Amino acid sequence: MRFLTTLTAALILSAQAFAGSHETVYTADDLMGPCQEADSDARNGVFAETECEQFLMGFVEALKISGMAGTGTDICPPEVNTADEVRWAYIRWIYGDFGARRQMPAADAVLATLKDTFACSE
Repeated sequence: MRFLTTLTAALILSAQAFAGSHETVYTADDLMGPCQEADSDARNGVFAETECEQFLMGFVEALKISGMAGTGTDICPPEVNTADEVRWAYIRWIYGDFGARRQMPAADAVLATLKDTFACSE
């Protein structure tokens, strides 16, 4: 499972690099679609939830592996129900200033969500 998560994180990061080099950016708004469908589509919501949460959890795991999240850092993701907690936090964070935040690169929006919502307490 750790290998799959690491592979997912590597693919996300390389996809961001590739996208940036070709003027195409996966935006916060692009990620909002599957994250919101997860709660509102009774038939296909499970697929959307998987797409959204795999992106988010790959990002969280990449931060942990690189030493940018966890004990001793600025970001402490929740230990319980992490995928859902991060997904809900992401949606709330985007809607906090939807006009400005929806066009951000998704990676920047996820990082900002984690920093704002899951800051480590001293």
